[in-house]
Amino acid sequence: MLSRIAESLYWIGRYVERAEDTARILDVHLHRMVADPWVDEATACRSLLTVMGVGPLEQPVTANRVVGVLGLDEENPSSVVGALAAARENARGARETISADMWECLNSTWHGLPAVRRRAEQQGVHAFFRWVRERCAVMAGLTDATMSRDEGWLFLVLGRSVERVDMTARLLSTHVRAGGSIPSWLTLLRSCGAWETFLRTYRGSLDDRYAAEFLLLDRLFPRSVFAALSRAEACLRELEPSGGPGQPGRTGVSTDAQRIIGRARTGLEFRAADELIGDLAVVLAGLERTCSQVNDAVSRRYFRQTSAVAWLPEAVA
Repeated sequence: MLSRIAESLYWIGRYVERAEDTARILDVHLHRMVADPWVDEATACRSLLTVMGVGPLEQPVTANRVVGVLGLDEENPSSVVGALAAARENARGARETISADMWECLNSTWHGLPAVRRRAEQQGVHAFFRWVRERCAVMAGLTDATMSRDEGWLFLVLGRSVERVDMTARLLSTHVRAGGSIPSWLTLLRSCGAWETFLRTYRGSLDDRYAAEFLLLDRLFPRSVFAALSRAEACLRELEPSGGPGQPGRTGVSTDAQRIIGRARTGLEFRAADELIGDLAVVLAGLERTCSQVNDAVSRRYFRQTSAVAWLPEAVA
Protein backbone atom coordinates (compact mmCIF):
# COMPACT_ATOMS: atom_id res chain seq x y z
CA MET A 1 0.00 0.00 0.00
CA LEU A 2 1.21 3.50 -0.80
CA SER A 3 2.36 5.35 2.31
CA ARG A 4 0.19 8.33 1.29
CA ILE A 5 -2.95 6.17 1.31
CA ALA A 6 -1.97 4.45 4.56
CA GLU A 7 -1.44 7.81 6.23
CA SER A 8 -4.81 9.13 5.01
CA LEU A 9 -6.63 6.06 6.35
CA TYR A 10 -4.82 6.28 9.68
CA TRP A 11 -5.88 9.91 10.08
CA ILE A 12 -9.47 9.24 8.98
CA GLY A 13 -9.68 6.82 11.88
CA ARG A 14 -8.14 9.33 14.27
CA TYR A 15 -10.17 12.37 13.20
CA VAL A 16 -13.57 10.64 13.21
CA GLU A 17 -12.85 9.27 16.69
CA ARG A 18 -11.60 12.70 17.79
CA ALA A 19 -14.79 14.42 16.62
CA GLU A 20 -16.99 11.92 18.46
CA ASP A 21 -14.97 11.91 21.69
CA THR A 22 -14.55 15.69 21.81
CA ALA A 23 -18.33 15.99 21.47
CA ARG A 24 -18.67 13.53 24.36
CA ILE A 25 -16.21 15.44 26.55
CA LEU A 26 -17.90 18.79 25.90
CA ASP A 27 -21.29 17.26 26.62
CA VAL A 28 -20.01 15.92 29.96
CA HIS A 29 -18.44 19.28 30.80
CA LEU A 30 -21.66 21.24 30.18
CA HIS A 31 -23.85 18.74 32.01
CA ARG A 32 -21.51 18.81 35.01
CA MET A 33 -21.72 22.59 35.28
CA VAL A 34 -25.52 22.46 35.10
CA ALA A 35 -25.74 19.66 37.70
CA ASP A 36 -23.39 21.35 40.18
CA PRO A 37 -24.28 25.04 40.71
CA TRP A 38 -21.24 25.49 42.97
CA VAL A 39 -18.77 24.89 40.15
CA ASP A 40 -16.84 27.99 39.16
CA GLU A 41 -17.39 28.32 35.41
CA ALA A 42 -14.08 30.01 34.57
CA THR A 43 -12.02 27.52 36.59
CA ALA A 44 -13.82 24.51 35.12
CA CYS A 45 -13.40 25.84 31.57
CA ARG A 46 -9.69 26.56 32.01
CA SER A 47 -9.23 23.05 33.41
CA LEU A 48 -10.94 21.53 30.38
CA LEU A 49 -8.83 23.57 27.97
CA THR A 50 -5.69 22.35 29.75
CA VAL A 51 -6.82 18.72 29.52
CA MET A 52 -7.52 19.13 25.80
CA GLY A 53 -4.13 20.71 25.16
CA VAL A 54 -5.40 24.19 24.32
CA GLY A 55 -3.36 27.14 25.53
CA PRO A 56 -4.83 29.80 27.82
CA LEU A 57 -7.44 32.08 26.29
CA GLU A 58 -7.93 35.75 26.91
CA GLN A 59 -10.45 36.59 29.62
CA PRO A 60 -13.28 35.96 30.08
CA VAL A 61 -13.23 32.15 29.76
CA THR A 62 -16.86 31.00 29.53
CA ALA A 63 -18.63 27.79 28.58
CA ASN A 64 -19.84 29.34 25.32
CA ARG A 65 -16.29 30.31 24.42
CA VAL A 66 -14.98 26.82 25.17
CA VAL A 67 -17.70 25.33 22.96
CA GLY A 68 -16.64 27.72 20.21
CA VAL A 69 -12.96 26.74 20.48
CA LEU A 70 -13.33 22.98 21.02
CA GLY A 71 -16.58 22.45 19.16
CA LEU A 72 -17.13 24.89 16.32
CA ASP A 73 -13.73 26.26 15.26
CA GLU A 74 -13.22 25.18 11.64
CA GLU A 75 -9.51 26.09 11.70
CA ASN A 76 -8.68 23.94 14.73
CA PRO A 77 -8.20 20.22 13.81
CA SER A 78 -8.75 19.31 17.47
CA SER A 79 -12.27 20.79 17.51
CA VAL A 80 -15.34 18.79 16.53
CA VAL A 81 -15.95 20.67 13.29
CA GLY A 82 -12.23 20.87 12.47
CA ALA A 83 -11.79 17.12 12.97
CA LEU A 84 -14.73 16.33 10.69
CA ALA A 85 -13.27 18.64 8.03
CA ALA A 86 -9.86 16.97 8.34
CA ALA A 87 -11.41 13.49 8.10
CA ARG A 88 -13.27 14.50 4.93
CA GLU A 89 -10.11 15.96 3.41
CA ASN A 90 -8.15 12.77 4.09
CA ALA A 91 -11.02 10.71 2.64
CA ARG A 92 -10.84 12.82 -0.52
CA GLY A 93 -7.22 11.70 -0.94
CA ALA A 94 -8.09 8.04 -0.39
CA ARG A 95 -11.24 7.77 -2.52
CA GLU A 96 -9.88 4.73 -4.36
CA THR A 97 -9.46 2.81 -1.08
CA ILE A 98 -12.53 3.64 0.99
CA SER A 99 -16.05 2.66 -0.05
CA ALA A 100 -18.48 5.04 -1.74
CA ASP A 101 -20.74 4.78 1.32
CA MET A 102 -17.93 5.97 3.62
CA TRP A 103 -17.16 8.95 1.40
CA GLU A 104 -20.84 9.90 1.10
CA CYS A 105 -21.21 9.70 4.88
CA LEU A 106 -18.29 12.05 5.54
CA ASN A 107 -19.22 14.38 2.69
CA SER A 108 -22.89 14.66 3.68
CA THR A 109 -21.89 15.16 7.32
CA TRP A 110 -19.66 18.06 6.35
CA HIS A 111 -22.30 19.67 4.16
CA GLY A 112 -24.95 19.17 6.84
CA LEU A 113 -22.98 20.97 9.54
CA PRO A 114 -24.23 24.53 8.83
CA ALA A 115 -27.91 23.54 9.11
CA VAL A 116 -27.29 21.53 12.28
CA ARG A 117 -25.39 24.42 13.86
CA ARG A 118 -28.29 26.78 13.11
CA ARG A 119 -30.71 24.29 14.70
CA ALA A 120 -28.45 24.00 17.74
CA GLU A 121 -28.75 27.75 18.32
CA GLN A 122 -32.48 27.17 18.88
CA GLN A 123 -32.50 23.72 20.52
CA GLY A 124 -29.26 23.94 22.49
CA VAL A 125 -25.73 22.72 21.82
CA HIS A 126 -26.49 19.25 23.24
CA ALA A 127 -28.53 18.52 20.11
CA PHE A 128 -25.47 19.34 18.00
CA PHE A 129 -23.25 17.00 20.05
CA ARG A 130 -25.83 14.21 19.78
CA TRP A 131 -25.98 14.63 15.99
CA VAL A 132 -22.16 14.46 15.73
CA ARG A 133 -22.08 11.27 17.78
CA GLU A 134 -24.76 9.70 15.60
CA ARG A 135 -22.93 10.62 12.37
CA CYS A 136 -19.64 9.23 13.70
CA ALA A 137 -21.46 6.04 14.68
CA VAL A 138 -22.85 5.76 11.14
CA MET A 139 -19.33 6.19 9.77
CA ALA A 140 -17.99 3.50 12.10
CA GLY A 141 -20.76 1.12 11.06
CA LEU A 142 -20.16 1.71 7.34
CA THR A 143 -16.43 1.21 7.86
CA ASP A 144 -17.02 -2.13 9.55
CA ALA A 145 -19.55 -3.23 6.93
CA THR A 146 -17.88 -2.13 3.68
CA MET A 147 -14.09 -2.32 4.09
CA SER A 148 -12.05 -5.42 3.39
CA ARG A 149 -9.92 -6.54 6.31
CA ASP A 150 -6.69 -5.69 4.52
CA GLU A 151 -3.87 -3.24 5.27
CA GLY A 152 -6.13 -0.25 4.72
CA TRP A 153 -8.55 -1.51 7.36
CA LEU A 154 -5.66 -2.11 9.77
CA PHE A 155 -4.34 1.45 9.42
CA LEU A 156 -7.79 2.97 9.90
CA VAL A 157 -8.54 0.86 12.99
CA LEU A 158 -5.04 1.56 14.33
CA GLY A 159 -5.70 5.31 14.10
CA ARG A 160 -9.12 4.94 15.69
CA SER A 161 -7.71 2.87 18.57
CA VAL A 162 -4.81 5.22 19.32
CA GLU A 163 -7.16 8.21 19.34
CA ARG A 164 -9.63 6.34 21.56
CA VAL A 165 -6.94 5.67 24.17
CA ASP A 166 -5.92 9.32 24.12
CA MET A 167 -9.45 10.71 24.33
CA THR A 168 -10.65 8.27 27.00
CA ALA A 169 -7.63 9.29 29.08
CA ARG A 170 -8.53 12.97 28.58
CA LEU A 171 -12.17 12.27 29.49
CA LEU A 172 -11.03 10.62 32.72
CA SER A 173 -8.68 13.54 33.35
CA THR A 174 -11.62 15.95 33.33
CA HIS A 175 -13.14 13.83 36.10
CA VAL A 176 -9.92 13.80 38.15
CA ARG A 177 -9.60 17.57 37.91
CA ALA A 178 -13.25 18.00 38.90
CA GLY A 179 -12.72 16.20 42.19
CA GLY A 180 -14.17 12.80 41.33
CA SER A 181 -17.71 12.86 42.75
CA ILE A 182 -20.23 10.07 42.27
CA PRO A 183 -22.56 12.22 40.08
CA SER A 184 -19.51 13.00 37.96
CA TRP A 185 -18.84 9.29 37.42
CA LEU A 186 -22.48 8.79 36.47
CA THR A 187 -22.34 11.52 33.83
CA LEU A 188 -18.99 10.28 32.55
CA LEU A 189 -20.14 6.66 32.14
CA ARG A 190 -23.25 7.80 30.31
CA SER A 191 -21.20 9.98 27.99
CA CYS A 192 -19.16 6.90 26.98
CA GLY A 193 -22.30 4.87 26.30
CA ALA A 194 -21.11 2.65 29.14
CA TRP A 195 -23.78 3.15 31.79
CA GLU A 196 -26.02 0.14 31.09
CA THR A 197 -23.05 -2.17 30.45
CA PHE A 198 -21.42 -0.98 33.67
CA LEU A 199 -24.61 -1.68 35.66
CA ARG A 200 -24.83 -5.22 34.29
CA THR A 201 -21.15 -5.83 35.03
CA TYR A 202 -21.05 -4.49 38.60
CA ARG A 203 -24.69 -5.04 39.60
CA GLY A 204 -25.29 -1.34 40.17
CA SER A 205 -22.35 -0.69 42.53
CA LEU A 206 -21.15 2.78 41.58
CA ASP A 207 -17.92 3.93 43.19
CA ASP A 208 -14.55 5.29 42.09
CA ARG A 209 -12.80 1.93 42.09
CA TYR A 210 -15.35 0.12 39.92
CA ALA A 211 -15.88 2.98 37.46
CA ALA A 212 -12.14 3.53 36.92
CA GLU A 213 -11.57 -0.23 36.66
CA PHE A 214 -14.28 -0.54 34.01
CA LEU A 215 -13.12 2.35 31.81
CA LEU A 216 -9.43 1.48 32.11
CA LEU A 217 -9.23 -2.32 32.34
CA ASP A 218 -12.39 -3.97 31.02
CA ARG A 219 -11.51 -6.43 28.24
CA LEU A 220 -14.99 -6.62 26.70
CA PHE A 221 -16.10 -2.97 26.55
CA PRO A 222 -14.66 -1.53 23.29
CA ARG A 223 -14.19 2.02 24.62
CA SER A 224 -12.03 0.98 27.58
CA VAL A 225 -8.36 1.94 27.46
CA PHE A 226 -7.20 -1.66 27.71
CA ALA A 227 -9.47 -2.83 24.88
CA ALA A 228 -8.29 0.01 22.61
CA LEU A 229 -4.61 -0.66 23.41
CA SER A 230 -5.12 -4.37 22.68
CA ARG A 231 -6.77 -3.58 19.32
CA ALA A 232 -3.96 -1.19 18.35
CA GLU A 233 -1.38 -3.81 19.32
CA ALA A 234 -3.15 -6.44 17.20
CA CYS A 235 -3.20 -4.08 14.18
CA LEU A 236 0.53 -3.39 14.50
CA ARG A 237 1.25 -7.12 14.79
CA GLU A 238 -0.69 -7.88 11.60
CA LEU A 239 1.04 -5.06 9.70
CA GLU A 240 4.44 -6.67 10.37
CA PRO A 241 5.29 -9.90 8.50
CA SER A 242 6.10 -12.86 10.72
CA GLY A 243 9.68 -14.02 10.35
CA GLY A 244 11.54 -17.29 10.36
CA PRO A 245 14.73 -18.13 12.29
CA GLY A 246 16.73 -15.01 12.93
CA GLN A 247 14.00 -12.79 11.46
CA PRO A 248 11.77 -10.19 13.17
CA GLY A 249 8.76 -11.90 14.75
CA ARG A 250 10.73 -14.88 16.08
CA THR A 251 11.86 -13.03 19.19
CA GLY A 252 10.18 -10.02 20.75
CA VAL A 253 8.71 -7.36 18.49
CA SER A 254 10.27 -5.58 15.56
CA THR A 255 9.01 -1.99 15.76
CA ASP A 256 9.15 0.86 18.25
CA ALA A 257 5.38 1.33 18.04
CA GLN A 258 4.77 -2.26 19.15
CA ARG A 259 7.13 -1.85 22.10
CA ILE A 260 5.48 1.37 23.25
CA ILE A 261 1.95 -0.04 22.96
CA GLY A 262 2.96 -3.32 24.60
CA ARG A 263 4.54 -1.61 27.59
CA ALA A 264 1.46 0.58 28.09
CA ARG A 265 -0.90 -2.41 27.87
CA THR A 266 1.05 -4.57 30.31
CA GLY A 267 1.46 -1.57 32.64
CA LEU A 268 -2.34 -1.46 32.93
CA GLU A 269 -3.04 -5.18 32.76
CA PHE A 270 -0.88 -6.18 35.71
CA ARG A 271 -1.77 -3.36 38.11
CA ALA A 272 -4.50 -3.72 40.70
CA ALA A 273 -7.47 -1.38 40.48
CA ASP A 274 -6.59 0.18 43.85
CA GLU A 275 -3.13 1.08 42.52
CA LEU A 276 -4.66 2.70 39.46
CA ILE A 277 -7.02 4.78 41.60
CA GLY A 278 -4.15 5.92 43.81
CA ASP A 279 -2.04 7.02 40.83
CA LEU A 280 -4.85 7.88 38.41
CA ALA A 281 -3.55 11.31 37.39
CA VAL A 282 -0.06 9.89 36.72
CA VAL A 283 -1.46 6.90 34.80
CA LEU A 284 -3.61 9.14 32.59
CA ALA A 285 -0.72 11.51 31.84
CA GLY A 286 1.40 8.48 30.92
CA LEU A 287 -1.28 7.22 28.52
CA GLU A 288 -1.40 10.59 26.76
CA ARG A 289 2.40 10.49 26.35
CA THR A 290 2.14 6.93 25.05
CA CYS A 291 -0.30 7.99 22.32
CA SER A 292 2.01 10.81 21.22
CA GLN A 293 5.01 8.46 21.12
CA VAL A 294 3.09 5.78 19.21
CA ASN A 295 1.93 8.33 16.66
CA ASP A 296 5.55 9.42 16.05
CA ALA A 297 6.75 5.81 15.82
CA VAL A 298 4.00 4.83 13.36
CA SER A 299 4.76 7.88 11.21
CA ARG A 300 8.46 7.04 11.06
CA ARG A 301 7.80 3.40 10.25
CA TYR A 302 5.02 3.50 7.68
CA PHE A 303 4.44 6.99 6.31
CA ARG A 304 6.32 9.06 3.78
CA GLN A 305 8.92 11.25 5.39
CA THR A 306 9.70 14.42 3.48
CA SER A 307 12.44 16.88 4.25
CA ALA A 308 12.52 20.56 3.52
CA VAL A 309 13.67 21.50 0.03
CA ALA A 310 16.67 23.81 0.00
CA TRP A 311 16.27 26.22 -2.90
CA LEU A 312 19.60 27.25 -4.42
CA PRO A 313 20.01 30.31 -6.61
CA GLU A 314 20.77 29.56 -10.23
CA ALA A 315 24.33 30.04 -11.28
CA VAL A 316 24.87 33.13 -13.36
CA ALA A 317 26.73 32.42 -16.59
